[in-house]
Parts: sequence; C-alpha cells; structure tokens
Amino acid sequence: MLIVFWLLPQGFESTKFSVALSSRNEVPFLSHMASGIVAQWRGLTSPQRNAFIACFLGWALDAFDFFILTYVITAIASDFRTSVEAVTEALFWTLAMRPVGALIFGAMAEKFGRRPTLMINIISFCVFEVASGLAPTLGWLLVFRALFGVAMGGEWGVGAALAFETLPEKGRGFFSGLLQEGYVIGNFLAATVYGLVFPHLHGTGSLTNWRVMFFIGALPAILVFYIRSKVEESPAYLSGQVKAVRPRLHFADIRKYAATFLFLVLLMTAFNSFSHGTQDLYPTFLQKAKEFTPGRVGWVSDIGHVGALLGGIVFGTLSECWGRRRAIVTAALLSIPMIWFWAFTREPLLVALGGFLMQFMVQGAWGIIPAHLNELSPAAVRATFPGLAYQLGNLISSRNGKFQVALARKYFDGNLGPVLALTVVVVATAVALLAGFGREAKGQSMTSVDDSPA
Repeated sequence: MLIVFWLLPQGFESTKFSVALSSRNEVPFLSHMASGIVAQWRGLTSPQRNAFIACFLGWALDAFDFFILTYVITAIASDFRTSVEAVTEALFWTLAMRPVGALIFGAMAEKFGRRPTLMINIISFCVFEVASGLAPTLGWLLVFRALFGVAMGGEWGVGAALAFETLPEKGRGFFSGLLQEGYVIGNFLAATVYGLVFPHLHGTGSLTNWRVMFFIGALPAILVFYIRSKVEESPAYLSGQVKAVRPRLHFADIRKYAATFLFLVLLMTAFNSFSHGTQDLYPTFLQKAKEFTPGRVGWVSDIGHVGALLGGIVFGTLSECWGRRRAIVTAALLSIPMIWFWAFTREPLLVALGGFLMQFMVQGAWGIIPAHLNELSPAAVRATFPGLAYQLGNLISSRNGKFQVALARKYFDGNLGPVLALTVVVVATAVALLAGFGREAKGQSMTSVDDSPA
C-alpha cells in the first residue's frame, strides 16, 4: 500500500479521502474508503439498485458458465482421448464469437430496449451451456462453445449500458469496479463448485463429471425472473423513445469516432490478453506444474479471486480522484513485481498469495474499464459501441491460450510458468502504454441517448 500512496497525484489531499493522509488520529485510508462505498450504495434508489444487481449478476453468471470450461479442460481431454491443446480450441471459439454477440444483442438493445434484450441474452447462454454438457464429440463441443460465445458476447455491453444509464454520475468509478468484478465472482463460483463438487462426481455417460459441471451452468436462467419482476428499463433509453430519438450511428459519426473505436479495440486487445493470459490456463498450470489436487486448485484460485474483487473495487474507486488513465497505468505496472510469487513458488500459501496480488492488479486495471469505455462511447449506440470494442479485443487475443500452450511445449518442456510470466510483462506494459496515451472522459453524462462524449 505504500507504493500506492506514493503514486497519489498532487491535490489528492483535498478530496474526500484526505483524512486518511493528513491526520494521525483519523481512520485509515481503506476504512474511510469503505465508509464512502457504503454511503454510495445506500444513496441509490430502489430502481437503481435493482438494475445494478441484475447487470452484476448477469455478468457474474455469464462468467461462471465460461470459466467452468477452464477447470475441466484436463477431464474433457481425457474423456475424448485427445490433448489439452485440442480442448483449448473451445476457448478460442468462445472468445472469437463474442464480437458477433456484441453486435447482435447490442443492436437489439438499441432497438427494443436494454431490459428485454438482457433477459433473452441470459436464456441464450444458459441453453448453450447445457448443450455443451451434452456434446457427443469434441467437434460438437466446439460448435456449442462457439454459440455460447455469441450469447456471452452480448451480455457485457447490454448490461453495462443498462447499469450506467440508470446509476447516478457520482461514484461511477466504484460501481464500474464492482460491476466488472462480477466477472471475477463468476470465476470464484466456478472455482468453488469445481473444488467442492467435481471430486465427488463419478458418473458415466451423460453424467460424466465434466458434463455435470456444464449442467450446473443452467442455473443462471433463474435471474430472468428477477429482471422481469424488479428491473426497469434504462431511463436514457426511455427518454430517447419519448423524444423519438432513434439510437443509431450515422456515416458521419462513423468517420468522427473511427479513431476512438480503433483505439478502444486495441486497448481491449491488450486488456483481454491481460486477463485471459493470467486466468484461463492458470488452473491447468496448478494441476500439471504444481501437481495440486482439485480441492487445492479450487481454494488457491478462490484466494486469487478475492484479490481480484478487492482490486477492482479499490482501483475503480480511486479512478474517481486519480482519473481513469492514471489508475489503469498504476494497476497494470504493479502486476509485474507480483510474477515471482504467482508463477515460480511451489508452497501453496505462497502461490495463493501470488494469485491474490496478481489478480488484485489485473482486475484493478479492469475495474475501471466499464466506466471508461462507456464514457468514451457515442451515446446513440452505447449498448453496441463499448461491447463491440471489448469483444473485438477478445477476438484478436482469442488465440492466446493455444499460443501459450504451444510456446510452453516448444521451449519449456510443457511448463506454463515461464510463459505466463512473460505474458504478464508484455501485456501489462502494453496496457499501461495504451491507457496512458489515451483520452480521458471521466464524468461524461449518460442521461440521454443523444449525448455525445466530450
């Protein structure tokens, strides 16, 4: 934390967090931040809380369904009598098809509204999750994971638009950090279910252990009932309907915002390489290189997820006073010193500490992204623009898992440790450079579909 305090910008003492730095007798920095967070949450209206909860859970359960695959790659390879590398092709197809979903569901949200589109989206990814568990061959599994990727690709953009068009401008950084860490909660749930349930599954045929894990992934469909009964449509979207504003992007707008869109795609390529490069193959790394049991893989991963959750909230909140860019750069660069604990120690507690610190920084940077992308996006296509940039970044970086496995096999006798470490150095530096030289739009209004970024 001393490093974080050293990086504080001048003038920070004048903010609402100044008591943590200016007086010996005041409460600690994090305690004061926590009290501010509680106050922000209590300040929300009931419709705002319901919208945020729905979007948070939608993203968390979407991620849960995605990460189930990362924990059962070895089991699938064994059942289909193929290599781990062949099964990781499923990760590629999921990531590669997400831009298609961002475009389809984003367009639906612009035309029909955020709320009904989100419900259709959640049902879709649950259906394809169950289908994955029924796949008779690896080929069919790849098809179903590609279709799951279409559904998964739509959730983030639609959910983020509904959330930020409903939430107040004050405290947007905190809510951004918390919303993005729904992704981490999903990973946390997948790790927990894997650690607690998977070792006790001994069925065969359609009840093979890895298939049951996918069937569990159908549970998020219950969320649709909550959205239908509790969540209201985005006020910005409703305002546009009243004013007869049709959310769309004209050719002149495409030329005007092309540079911003291409920059965001490049930024999200680096960001997706940052997260997927440190998460997707890490359970496999713990199983094979560290020889950890499923139970140990589960709890070590969960500790990393706790770090990720806290990192997203802390850096998201700090971005309100630091600015989005400075907070992203700080978190990204601080991930590099954590590599040794994370990749090169063998003691389980040290490995868990490394996972905590690494994901605190990785998801600390990520926690700022929902607010940052939505603030930089044209209001008329806010449900499409950020999500499409996000998922195109996913597409470009979608071969990372397969590339990491191949690189480890060719140069390190199959050991993923050095490859994971190199990944962090390269992509953390790329994230810091791109974010640092990018544009800041903190505080951009999101109250209408005809606002434009500053």
